[in-house]
Amino acid sequence: MSFEVAAEAYDRFMGRYSRPLAAQFVELVGVCRGDRVLDVGCGPGALTGELVARLGAEAVSAVDPSGPFVAATTERFPGVDVRRAPAESLPFDAEAFDVVLAQLVVHFMTDPVAGLREMGRVTRPDGVVAASVWDHGTGPGPLTAFWAAVRQLDPSSHGEADLAGTHDGELADLARRAGLADVAQHVLTVHRRFESFEDWWEPFTFGMGPAGAVVTALDDADRARLREACREQLPAQAPFELEARAWCVTAIPGGP
Repeated sequence: MSFEVAAEAYDRFMGRYSRPLAAQFVELVGVCRGDRVLDVGCGPGALTGELVARLGAEAVSAVDPSGPFVAATTERFPGVDVRRAPAESLPFDAEAFDVVLAQLVVHFMTDPVAGLREMGRVTRPDGVVAASVWDHGTGPGPLTAFWAAVRQLDPSSHGEADLAGTHDGELADLARRAGLADVAQHVLTVHRRFESFEDWWEPFTFGMGPAGAVVTALDDADRARLREACREQLPAQAPFELEARAWCVTAIPGGP
């Protein structure tokens, strides 16, 4: 699995869902002018861009462990303080931010509890810590059709359903284990229109994340079989629209 890919690959693969999610996520959290905000696991800037539009670049900081993503976010949003770092070791002082957000990254953290704990550490005591993760458990998620097709060909595959926080209540449980307080779970839903099957399928061939790793590891014959299995999971008529649901939590830093 790799996130050391071009920003444009992410944009076409997951960005088509993460950008509309970012707008809802920021609205849910209640980010407002005057807040100093950190985007943890910023990727190429889907959430960062929404924050900049609302707050201005000088109010936004961002971190990501992927070099290409850090470079892309730096280029796309001049004035944002973008640093290369994992969520589990944030390069900021305690209580440095009013709001700390992690969109679609907790399930990829090496240690999700440690990452969420670090998010709480750098948030002021009356600030907000918030995270979102796609529903890869019961769905619908952005990859539901893909992983259903994979399991059709390989019933032993669990897809991304075993990743941390992807089932109902799990993200909230991780936040509580990290010592965060007043944890509340929310559900956000986005919709994405696809003009054709190829519009949906092609980004899976870019090697992005667990799904991309599956596709690129297959030989031509198996890739063709997976492609047709995916087609069977999707509406027969194009254009078509898919729904994706995300679990979200909001919380405040806990005690010392």
